[in-house]
Amino acid sequence: MMDPRDLHACTEAIRHGSLSFHAASKLLPKKVRDPALALYAFCRLADDEVDLKAEKVEAVLRLRDRLDRVYAGRPENAAPDRAFTAVVEQFDMPRTLPDALLEGLAWDADARTYASLSEVRDYSARVASAVGAMMCVLMGVRDADALARACDLGVAMQLTNIARDVGEDALEGRLYLPTDWLEEADIDRDAFFADPQATKAVRGMVKRLVMEANRLYYRAEPGIAALPKSCRPGIYGARFIYAGIA
Repeated sequence: MMDPRDLHACTEAIRHGSLSFHAASKLLPKKVRDPALALYAFCRLADDEVDLKAEKVEAVLRLRDRLDRVYAGRPENAAPDRAFTAVVEQFDMPRTLPDALLEGLAWDADARTYASLSEVRDYSARVASAVGAMMCVLMGVRDADALARACDLGVAMQLTNIARDVGEDALEGRLYLPTDWLEEADIDRDAFFADPQATKAVRGMVKRLVMEANRLYYRAEPGIAALPKSCRPGIYGARFIYAGIA
């Protein structure tokens, strides 16, 4: 059982660190909202550990150790770890799902770039679709079609994040735009990192990402309709909140 103090800490972490999900979570039933906040707090922690630490590879290895401890029932003495351990135990969360998330974060730590939109989707499936699939577990949904649509929704949300953060990511030395798009536009990667201007060509790439995200948002909607009725408003809320941030 989750300690209420750990849940409160997770809720506060999401309230400050993930405004979109915090807003959407208010529409979820408590039996899903509470474990979802714990799940998102652990995922937020993992993302920050890699984004904010200078030694990124070591940060990923440390996260793998923390996940090992979660699944061994001996979490690190931190609220997100303890709360996520309770979620794993209560919902029998498949280890492959958080492992996929950590694989995507390892790609971030390696400063990997992606040649094509297909490769960007592969990355997004790890860092976002894995979270969507874990949300399905919390809602008691194991239907293959519903899970596939949840993965579509996760990729759509991640593409939206990428589209919103192109300039900010470039200033931090990160690139998620397909490199073949940059080559088609005759944009030098190093020059873009040095001065990431919102040129007509870059705006066109962002538009292409948003259009792909919108295609996946629409494809995900039948999956939302397959969720328990009490959960649909929260997931629809998340879908529309995220779609509006790019």
